[in-house]
Amino acid sequence: MDKLATAVALASAFVFTSGAPPATAEAGSAYDHGFEAISGGPLPLEQYRGKALLIVNTASFCGFTPQYEGLQSLWERYEDKGLVVIGVPSNDFGAQEPKSESEILGFCRGAFGVSFPLTSKTVVKGDDSHPFYRWAATVLGDASRPRWNFHKYLVDADGKLTGWFSSAVKPTSPKMIKAIEAALPNAEKSGS
Repeated sequence: MDKLATAVALASAFVFTSGAPPATAEAGSAYDHGFEAISGGPLPLEQYRGKALLIVNTASFCGFTPQYEGLQSLWERYEDKGLVVIGVPSNDFGAQEPKSESEILGFCRGAFGVSFPLTSKTVVKGDDSHPFYRWAATVLGDASRPRWNFHKYLVDADGKLTGWFSSAVKPTSPKMIKAIEAALPNAEKSGS
């Protein structure tokens, strides 16, 4: 019986520790995460250290799809000031991103002139969601999880999540512009 009890205790410890988020998840930064690029190969967020990131789960067949235009506008307006817009195609909501990566890339470039980085198709909700999305929910709370396509996370130049914006918030809305400008590398920080 002692061997059985030991085996059960060890198995239980393994299940609980392997399924738990890392102890440093909340203290970490966005730069600890990475995606796969839509055209192949790694897309580590570390390569954008010192820049603000706007990470948006996207879909080609959604009522919010025209937001690609606003995201491209932000990219063009703020790229030289330290903003990186990253589109994360996902088929999680309404199966509105059913196409292949090459079709998604062709659509985004052709219909909206998208030149900002895009990831490969990624799961952004549920237990199988990408680690960045699980980390963001740990840091900002369950209410910050994407509820639909074009949910936005803003990361400041230090790699810290500064907030999230629902699908209904347009990329070029005054609310988004104010938040982005505050997150840029040379933004004047309150308390400085």
